[in-house]
Amino acid sequence: MSKSGKIDGTSPILMTMGEPSGIGPEIAMAAFDRLGGKIGSRPLKLVGDAGIFARHSAALIATKAKVKASPGKPDVANAAAVIEAIEIAAKACLAGEAAAMVTAPIHKAILMQAGFPHPGHTEFLGDLTGAPRAVMMLASEKLRVVPLTIHTPLAKVPGAITTDAIVETAEIILKALTRDFGVAAPRLAIAGLNPHAGEDGALGGEERQVIAPAVAALKSRGHRVTGPLSADTLFHDEARKSYDAVLTMYHDQGLIPIKTLSFWDGVNVTLGLPIVRTSPDHGTAFDIAGTGNADVRSMIAAIRMAAAMADARALSEGRRDSAPADSGSSSSRATNNSVR
Repeated sequence: MSKSGKIDGTSPILMTMGEPSGIGPEIAMAAFDRLGGKIGSRPLKLVGDAGIFARHSAALIATKAKVKASPGKPDVANAAAVIEAIEIAAKACLAGEAAAMVTAPIHKAILMQAGFPHPGHTEFLGDLTGAPRAVMMLASEKLRVVPLTIHTPLAKVPGAITTDAIVETAEIILKALTRDFGVAAPRLAIAGLNPHAGEDGALGGEERQVIAPAVAALKSRGHRVTGPLSADTLFHDEARKSYDAVLTMYHDQGLIPIKTLSFWDGVNVTLGLPIVRTSPDHGTAFDIAGTGNADVRSMIAAIRMAAAMADARALSEGRRDSAPADSGSSSSRATNNSVR
């Protein structure tokens, strides 16, 4: 932090441990080592169990809860430390003691067995920070997508889609594109739900009854939005030049395209929070935990995006006391006016 107490280019990026029996701790440490313990002028800090991160003790913020972990064998006894690490990082960001947090993957089933009431990081961080609505974005150099419904069974998706939810989510995305990604006049594409976006009602009525009214409301507020658009023609090279992000109606509609285009460098970003949070776009990978075969690229991409977003947010909010940090991949990666 600067002497004035404002977050600046030297505020740290915090990396949480994630599920200790998965690949989270090893990719966090591998990324730390690969980046030399910093991203530009921002130091990297690890948040988790002192034993897990023993060889990086100088850069550690330790949890009080302890961990005993075996690779590939999750244990409900470790849930308290996993949750505490997330809480520590979020509170540090809220207090202005850190610029952003990068979370390693958690194992939701184990946390739920321990009484964790949230379906994932996104919802937990929304609760911790008091955000009215937390929104999950998957982002890369090639594409940014937000699923309106996330871990909703497909059969329940139509009933979960409302005009108000589309409008509210779209406005969070548009604000984030300007504040966190530096897009001056953001363009949002909104997908339909049904094949061919309903084919004028012949293949489903949600487009006419729910999605189109949301698009009209957003346009009436001055936003640059298009839709409802047929998802099967929304993600090819030429189509992606016409927008800065896509709001899809359900999980696979958006995640299949980005994981096809950017499997190793896609980043999970939580929008709508008063803090910056990113995460690698993969899971705990129990099958390779402890083997040394975990790929670190998505974690590094998440760190770089977190640093670039912190720079962009600080500039947009007039909080920058120093020149933007060199994020290692240039902040321009988060501030392009279009996604290539």
